Amino acid sequence: MKKKIFLPILALAIVLVAVSCDKEEFSRENRGSKAAAGATADLKKAPAPGELSIAEIAIEGGFTQLVGLLQFVDAELNAGLVDLFLNGKDQYTVFAPTDEAFAKLFAFIEENEVVVTPELVLDILLYHVAEGRRAANSVVPPTGTRKITTLLEKTFEVNSKGEIKDLFGQTAKITGPNVSASNGIIHIIDTVILPL
Repeated sequence: MKKKIFLPILALAIVLVAVSCDKEEFSRENRGSKAAAGATADLKKAPAPGELSIAEIAIEGGFTQLVGLLQFVDAELNAGLVDLFLNGKDQYTVFAPTDEAFAKLFAFIEENEVVVTPELVLDILLYHVAEGRRAANSVVPPTGTRKITTLLEKTFEVNSKGEIKDLFGQTAKITGPNVSASNGIIHIIDTVILPL
């Protein structure tokens, strides 16, 4: 029996595959794309704030699907996430899945005929964000596991190897820690984590 969750999959698949970020809408002039590659290898100390915002780093770093989903929930639900991560002054920690991670999720959605609503997409996005500027040294514990509370008010666990265990029971790996933004820190992950 195939797993079904209320959501029009065809509509989401079209939006997710077709959507791409409008760089002119969000990017600033004279900013290089070096920032997205600026993950620091030193996990024992927090990096200084960067010049680019979280949204600018995501756009210039090629996180097309993540940016597209932020635009999607803003358009559908008036969520205000693009503005929050582009212009917001509060600090956030974002666990940013790569486009390849989203491709794995889209394949799972199609194979299992999962129906996707804008509300579910918003929940998934909020599950990837924690309040505050949390560098790898306050995310990855030296031993054992550490719980991270997200903006969705649900948690996931991170172990000492930088592996995340989500509520769905899958494991994601932090592959690019400590990408420093002006309004937070991004940790690049290889799997979309799910709060289901």
